[in-house]
Amino acid sequence: MQIWNSLAEVPRDFGPSVVTLGNFDGLHRGHQEVLAQVRAEADTRGAAAVALTFDPHPALIHRPESAPGQIMGLADKLAAMAELGLDGVLVVPYTLEFAAQTPEEFVRSVFVETLGACTVVVGQDVRFGKGNSGDLSTMVELGGELGFDVVVVNDEGHDRRWSSTWVREALRKGDVDTASAVLGRHHTMSGEVVHGAARGRELGFPTANLSGDACGIIPADGVYAGWLTDTHGHRWPAAISVGSNPTFVGVSRQVEAYVIDRPEEPVEAFNLYGQHVVVEFVQRLRGMVAYTGPEALIEQMHLDVDQARAILD
Repeated sequence: MQIWNSLAEVPRDFGPSVVTLGNFDGLHRGHQEVLAQVRAEADTRGAAAVALTFDPHPALIHRPESAPGQIMGLADKLAAMAELGLDGVLVVPYTLEFAAQTPEEFVRSVFVETLGACTVVVGQDVRFGKGNSGDLSTMVELGGELGFDVVVVNDEGHDRRWSSTWVREALRKGDVDTASAVLGRHHTMSGEVVHGAARGRELGFPTANLSGDACGIIPADGVYAGWLTDTHGHRWPAAISVGSNPTFVGVSRQVEAYVIDRPEEPVEAFNLYGQHVVVEFVQRLRGMVAYTGPEALIEQMHLDVDQARAILD
């Protein structure tokens, strides 16, 4: 899959293409249906299947104080898009200048002149152009004027429309089951493993601590069964702790994963520090609880690991 980080990077003779647009945060099942339609239309027309997305998320430019947390980072989103069979993704740097284009200016410059679109695939609620003034009827009108077809993906038939908002709501509650159902896969976070306070190691449960700038929404505090995938592609079962660990004073909120039944030797082969890992949330085991002391906490941690092992086995 080709990735272009500006309009200027797209080859001048590119096209014909079937194009869609969106933020695609989380790349949930609704997004997947749209991209599957793009792929199918492209195959029918002998064209390239292309998605247009934005970086940063427009909300971070227009209302940074209330912008929603991003379900996944750009690199993770592009990797997931590649798995869906797209030929290319155009990542448009989102600025106030770019946002000031009228719907016609946007469609003409990006879809027609840059990507050579023969078909544009959109949802019924598509909005684009200055102040989101363009809608589905605008797109159809512009298609007639500029020479491309418009295909509308029907997302009716679900009890609730798939959405990034739904995923965020579920994760805020720690409901990773619902998040997985909407995403069509388990929610993940990715980031570098950094040194922590080594408290887990002292308790007999050494953990991989994600850096504070890790990508992905942190779910509600608690303990989860999940997986950790290291830089080398090894996928390990894990018990994942999210929170500040109220049993101890002065601990900041963090995400740390204890690899279950980790290989004992050679120890050097299992050094995760500095590695970029992916943590996958499968099921919530419990909320975060303050225990009377380390002994009670250790007893609970053994129970957590046993339960996680049973779920992941």
